[in-house]
Amino acid sequence: MDLIHQRIRDYQPASKEEELNAYKEICQEIALAALARANFFQKGAFQGGTCLRIVHQLDRFSEDLDFVLEEPDPHFQWTPYLHAMESEFAAQGLNLKAVDRSKGNTVVKKAFLKDDSFGQILTLNYPRSRADNQTIRIKLEIDTNPPKGSKNAAHVINYPFPFSLITHDLPTLFSGKCVALLCREYVKGRDWYDFLWYMRNKTLINYPYLKNALAQNQLYTDLPQSIDRIWLLDALSDKIRTIDWEQAKGDTRRFIRADRQHVIDAWSKELFLQIVQSLLI
Repeated sequence: MDLIHQRIRDYQPASKEEELNAYKEICQEIALAALARANFFQKGAFQGGTCLRIVHQLDRFSEDLDFVLEEPDPHFQWTPYLHAMESEFAAQGLNLKAVDRSKGNTVVKKAFLKDDSFGQILTLNYPRSRADNQTIRIKLEIDTNPPKGSKNAAHVINYPFPFSLITHDLPTLFSGKCVALLCREYVKGRDWYDFLWYMRNKTLINYPYLKNALAQNQLYTDLPQSIDRIWLLDALSDKIRTIDWEQAKGDTRRFIRADRQHVIDAWSKELFLQIVQSLLI
């Protein structure tokens, strides 16, 4: 438990919310360690915003753990891995419960990690009242029908102990983020925050994977034979013009540290239309 307390202090949280986000991220890392110990990464890969945060040090907190199978498997079950996670949390002195929320024939299998006792177990810098959030929930999702064309990379994470995990490589991650930007039915400003990270780091696009992933979405039933930079540039520009940027800022703020809030103040349609023009081949 001392290690967890020190880990939280290392984040130097400036508020109750930042402290809660720090604890949630620690739990995410423990869950990943449990999956590695259970050999999950022999069949699945880590992806999404939390992957960018934990593996590539994206400067925002993230909520969910997103994964994808290497090969299609409609019979995949979370259950053995959830047991492994509960055991790992218990070994760390924590009381998180793992619940499978998958439904019969769905392609995306869901599970949740839940902790409503951290306030009693941990000594927090910011006391929490009854009015404060007393529960953390971490959603796990895995795509059991993965688009073809992905490429992977191996990484080492050092907390709670050194372990190796498999992720999509950065071009595949960026392509997956573009799919989310184009297909998500609601405004999620965090997607655009991540988009800026990829652009700032001059990340390339995995176009075969992008096309295959879009083809699985009902919004894109008539794709051209080949998707390239020009097609993606036009599609993203069209999307940017539809976004309520004040709403996008509001969605993002609680995931950004207080000393970084200024970075989203300048968000606007015009800004993103300029930035997207520097999309690499």
